[in-house]
Amino acid sequence: MRIVRYQDPSSGTASVGLHLDGELLELQGVGAVADVLALDLAALRRLLDEARIAHRPATEPARPLAPIDGRTEVWAAGVTYEISRAARVEESERSADVYERVYTAERPELFFKSVPWKVVGDGASIAVRADSTLDVPEPELAVVVSRTGEVVGYSICNDVSSRSIEGENPLYLPQAKIYLGACALGPGITPAWEIADPYGLDIELAIERHGATAWSGTASTSLLRRRIDGLVAYLRRADVFPDGFVLSTGTGLVPSAPFSLEHGDRVRITIDGLGTLTNDVVRGLPPPPASPPARTAV
Repeated sequence: MRIVRYQDPSSGTASVGLHLDGELLELQGVGAVADVLALDLAALRRLLDEARIAHRPATEPARPLAPIDGRTEVWAAGVTYEISRAARVEESERSADVYERVYTAERPELFFKSVPWKVVGDGASIAVRADSTLDVPEPELAVVVSRTGEVVGYSICNDVSSRSIEGENPLYLPQAKIYLGACALGPGITPAWEIADPYGLDIELAIERHGATAWSGTASTSLLRRRIDGLVAYLRRADVFPDGFVLSTGTGLVPSAPFSLEHGDRVRITIDGLGTLTNDVVRGLPPPPASPPARTAV
């Protein structure tokens, strides 16, 4: 069961539905994913149960969209796995101690990742910067949080990153991680009650190049050092999120240098119970996502 956002082929507008057993069902009264994130977990469960019972098949989508809209923000956590600490140290000879310290510190590394309109969904293109020489996908479990701070679901995030730019100086992290085409999310939102243990999920990453596998690896959220509730609590300490937020929890898979993404690569990320997120890679500035404008919550 997944909450999905898609472009309606007849009207061209964004719609929200429920993907269940290979079928797309309508979510009555839901105009945006932001409406879903206004609900608490009990109310969300009632909404999805009603959609399942009513069983109103939706028009098949022309194109899937990223499951985010309105004022919902994407944030990310860094250095939450031992391998991500090692990768940051490897790329940052002059500031390696910064990443060593944050791995064991009480306060986590949290950074803004994307606004909704820049996030791409399943099947859309991600980008690597033209001024970067070492670029990687970062497959991550994404936590979907309601406006009241309750974890209501999970998704897959590809936190695309420039290792060469970040490695020059940790102050370059925004340029390494926050740019058009650097964030993919999808294929939908799996309700929290569908995932029995978010710390026991296998993650698979495969990068295809010229029809063959150029790199692949596996990891598990069991190696996540930080607790999800702790990351969420730190993010909400001094901020408000009227349409909720998505928090990507860090990566346990980083291709070692000198491997780097190339134009034309295809990246597949699979997480237990959440599905597969697939994106092709372009180098340079991509066109903005052709996502229909979402309703702005007030």
